[in-house]
Amino acid sequence: MPIQKTLSIIKPDAVVKNLTGKINARLEDAGLRIIAQKRLQLTRSQAEKFYEVHREKAFFDDLCEHMSSAPVVVQVLCGENAVSKNREIMGATNPANAEIGTIRRDFGQSIEHNVVHGSDSPENADIEIKFFFSQLEIIE
Repeated sequence: MPIQKTLSIIKPDAVVKNLTGKINARLEDAGLRIIAQKRLQLTRSQAEKFYEVHREKAFFDDLCEHMSSAPVVVQVLCGENAVSKNREIMGATNPANAEIGTIRRDFGQSIEHNVVHGSDSPENADIEIKFFFSQLEIIE
């Protein structure tokens, strides 16, 4: 199994509820290592740039508003099949459809407030990681 890196974002709804430690514990307990991490406040412009791929979708404005409403924790995770493992731990985008025991099922409130973001492919993980981190900030 390939060792991969993936981006994880703990969204504002989770940060304001002080769930960062609980979410990180689940990621680490599943075998993922946090090799870079920082807390920051996205501007509306930064959120729009990051989620540019969704610009034409109906949820784009609400997503960007939410992501810039409070601090987020961005991090690089590393491990075997990190992209798919992180997505499995997160659960379905809509918490109501997520498996029991997943982060979104246990902590998410709605499809709009689903507490975490994770890269959906190794290619997008590379792009997303570079959006937030320089190579100097990633310590393996």
